[in-house]
Amino acid sequence: MSDEGHVLDVLLTENRRFPPPEGFCDGCVVYDPAVYSAAEADPEAYWAGWAEKLDWFEKWHTVLEWTPPHAKWFLGGKLNVAYNCLDRHLVGPRRNKAALIWEGEPGDTRTFTYWDLHREVSKFANVLKGLGVKKGDRVAIYLPMIPEAAISMLACARIGAPHSVVFGGFSPESLADRINDAEAKVLITADGGYRKGSIVPLKANADEAVKTCDCIEHVVVVARGAGLTQEVAADMAEGRDHWYHDLMAGASAKCDPEVMDSEDLLYILYTSGTTGKPKGVVHTTGGYLTQVYATTKSVFDLREEDVYWCTADVGWVTGHSYIVYGPLANGATVLMYEGAPNYPDWGRFWQLCEKYGVTIFYTAPTAIRAFMRVGEEWPNKSDLSKLRLLGTVGEPINPEAWMWYREVIGKERCPIVDTWWQTETGAIMITPLPAVTETKPGSATKPFPGIAATLLDDDGNETSAGYLAITKPWPSMIRTIYGDDERYRETYWSKWDGIYFPGDGAKRDEDGYLWILGRVDDVLNVAGHRIGTMEVESALVDHPAVVEAAVVGKKHDIKGESIAAFVTLKQGMDGTDDLVAELKEHVTKKIGAIARPDVIMYAAELPKTRSGKIMRRLLKDVAEGKALGDTTTLADPAVVQKLQAQYEEEEG
Repeated sequence: MSDEGHVLDVLLTENRRFPPPEGFCDGCVVYDPAVYSAAEADPEAYWAGWAEKLDWFEKWHTVLEWTPPHAKWFLGGKLNVAYNCLDRHLVGPRRNKAALIWEGEPGDTRTFTYWDLHREVSKFANVLKGLGVKKGDRVAIYLPMIPEAAISMLACARIGAPHSVVFGGFSPESLADRINDAEAKVLITADGGYRKGSIVPLKANADEAVKTCDCIEHVVVVARGAGLTQEVAADMAEGRDHWYHDLMAGASAKCDPEVMDSEDLLYILYTSGTTGKPKGVVHTTGGYLTQVYATTKSVFDLREEDVYWCTADVGWVTGHSYIVYGPLANGATVLMYEGAPNYPDWGRFWQLCEKYGVTIFYTAPTAIRAFMRVGEEWPNKSDLSKLRLLGTVGEPINPEAWMWYREVIGKERCPIVDTWWQTETGAIMITPLPAVTETKPGSATKPFPGIAATLLDDDGNETSAGYLAITKPWPSMIRTIYGDDERYRETYWSKWDGIYFPGDGAKRDEDGYLWILGRVDDVLNVAGHRIGTMEVESALVDHPAVVEAAVVGKKHDIKGESIAAFVTLKQGMDGTDDLVAELKEHVTKKIGAIARPDVIMYAAELPKTRSGKIMRRLLKDVAEGKALGDTTTLADPAVVQKLQAQYEEEEG
């Protein structure tokens, strides 16, 4: 292994180590370190062993067919995801076990046993059939964090209709883009949803979106009871819009699951790219379910008596894999919460942990940093003694946040599983195994058994600090970008031959542990949300006052990164404070509040190379108050120096 090809500086050294807590290994799921060598020796046999724990209508004849960059797993196998998440649990004691415990932000609650959830999913699957949805038809889902979100996903899976879930915080324009790209036939939304005490007007947003979506034939509206039901009723388009409860009232609870091929499309999930157009990540059935089942069971040491809570939203891949499909395939009891972590106060998450006896808690470093800022008093007001395992997801976690999480929330007795993966990988790829791995604050440690990950330089040579690379196919991997296989090849497989490039930088320490250092491309990670710079820039340039824009990430104590935008105005336009506020609101309207820039700065010119490429790396240096990096490739180095002086003056 050569270090000459370093592409990232190693800036952080962390020497603290924590073995699995005493007593944790008793009765644990994975306890033998030999699992790593066995999986490495024969990864296909390893994954086939996990696949055999699922229920198949017809077993596969070939485990893997790999023609880079396309993989097919469990060829010839027939199964149904909803059947594996529901039906197979009805034959034993899990029939009456709580599958989904839900609490809304105002405090309303609902609980579904596996029998209840099976009934609701079957009924809604028949509703979708009644609206003309057939196997292969796409269905868009734009809902708050309510049980109907999981029910809708599982109902689509039951009838073989791929779903596209769109995060409820996205704007009408972003929703329309995703509906049109997937050519969705039906949209499922709600009258509204709660967030920080306010109502998110989902139906109004949906109405605005579908004005430009000729593919939508029907809109199903869940009455959340957000005070909007009567108002929304007046805007229900006759023949197109239907109340969820009206359709469910007459639906049969008997719906046989569609027999799906292992490689049939399960869902499309859109993620930001470095161009303005979001990427429709394609996940299929057998391989995806195998890996989310295996990782949920192993990484979280999931046991029959656990109450499991992943705080993500179903609009993101974490919600797909680790709220719905992975936990329910394992027969888990899943807690689902609608609202914000700090409503009505910063004690809400911890009150929920106490109220429902949560044993496994999986959240984002963004949330942990926010909890750190408001202090220990909030978690200390609640009884967290039932917690036995903690997890993090969404971005790298800094060591001090990891330590706070361990000491204040876990009381030094809960192992922490710091997980690395992404929308495209479908499931966890790098993670500790809680009864096996000695953890280090800030490190995701080692690849999950059966995953081949290393660090490479630009030439494909191994290095101890470079680009993260996945060298062999894995079951839950992205199959393509929906409708654009060439973009799939170019985005993920063009850097090295037959090797997946996730776009993250990392280092490896002397123990072989991996430390994820963040994105190496122009994708921002704001509060765990990946946002393409081009999308934000396009929204800014869409404003009539702006001629050019460049967006970079700026380090933020809570969000990980915040958005800093540099804009060049059209001639004759004045750069006022009022215009800054207007531009921020414009981005919110075009994309959603998660993409709202924290800082907008006016620039007479943007720093560019001689070929006209904007040097965002240097703008990031400006935004973060760093010394400027190499400016030799700039057409005019004075441009960025002037910006730096201006920024320092404005920041004061």
